[in-house]
Amino acid sequence: MRRPTVVAIGGNSLIRSGQRGSTEELRANALTTARAIAGLVQRGRAIIITHGNGPQVGAQLLRSEIAANHVYPEPLDVCGASTQGAIGYMLEQALIHAFADAGVQAPVATVLTQVVVNPADPAFQHPTKPVGPFYTAEQAQQRARDKGWTVVEDAARGWRRVVPSPEPREIVEIDAIRDLAASGYVVIAAGGGGIPVVRRGGELVGVEAVIDKDLAAALLARLLHARLLIISTDVECVYLHYRQRDEMPLQRVRAAALRRYAAEGHFPPGNMGPKIEAALRFLAHGGREVIITSPELLTAAVAGSAGTHIVAERSSRRRRRCASGSPSARRLMKIEQ
Repeated sequence: MRRPTVVAIGGNSLIRSGQRGSTEELRANALTTARAIAGLVQRGRAIIITHGNGPQVGAQLLRSEIAANHVYPEPLDVCGASTQGAIGYMLEQALIHAFADAGVQAPVATVLTQVVVNPADPAFQHPTKPVGPFYTAEQAQQRARDKGWTVVEDAARGWRRVVPSPEPREIVEIDAIRDLAASGYVVIAAGGGGIPVVRRGGELVGVEAVIDKDLAAALLARLLHARLLIISTDVECVYLHYRQRDEMPLQRVRAAALRRYAAEGHFPPGNMGPKIEAALRFLAHGGREVIITSPELLTAAVAGSAGTHIVAERSSRRRRRCASGSPSARRLMKIEQ
């Protein structure tokens, strides 16, 4: 099998800023990414897709809680499985549509994926993963009092509910994913970080958590011996001093410099932080490059003219600028040592 490219589609890039997250909006956003992926397949890349589900699984959980007096409630792992299937279905349809328009002949399959976590993971005692919609501070605090939620401010965009997010340790269906990819399929797998399960007495048992999609994507890419990991999100590239007066985009950066920036606190947990951690893990285990960008710029980013490119070793490739018209994005940064 050709060494694949893993594309991780963020839940917040499937529901864009200002959208409510309707099925129609999700379908349209999925098609934007699918068209970019069609271009990558045309260029001979083997593609494995994973996706986030933070907004969607939070909405599903909220529906279950609101309707608990009328229908049986769903635990968080089942909510994750439901959204994994629903988003996989919509991505499949978008890819089939985009492939037909581009004249690409490639079958698509979604694999409902379980991911094993450690039942003793400290994340179960310290929720950090944002799910569901954004709230004002007043709304969030009211829900925290009334419903017992844990809430946090999410990257200066509003307040959100947070749930446990344990480390992904094993992908149960990895052999099926590998076999499908080897047969020429574009595979959608480990959606929403995978359905969180633990091993108990030789059985798999679901647990109440949401695994971070980016960390699961890094594990998936490592197990498939991918060279390139692409993380699609709702911003054009990674920034230092994000949304501050001295905001600065990163175009091409080595892992050591990125690790230093992370230690300085540039990348918030629950938002850009896990993406940076996933990139560093992937590169530390033999990956060549990680690209972080928005769906609209995915094709340009793979061509080298947009997005943030994170590399493990020194590279002589020409530096590119983040494809934004903002003054901060026009300031070109050198490759950091």
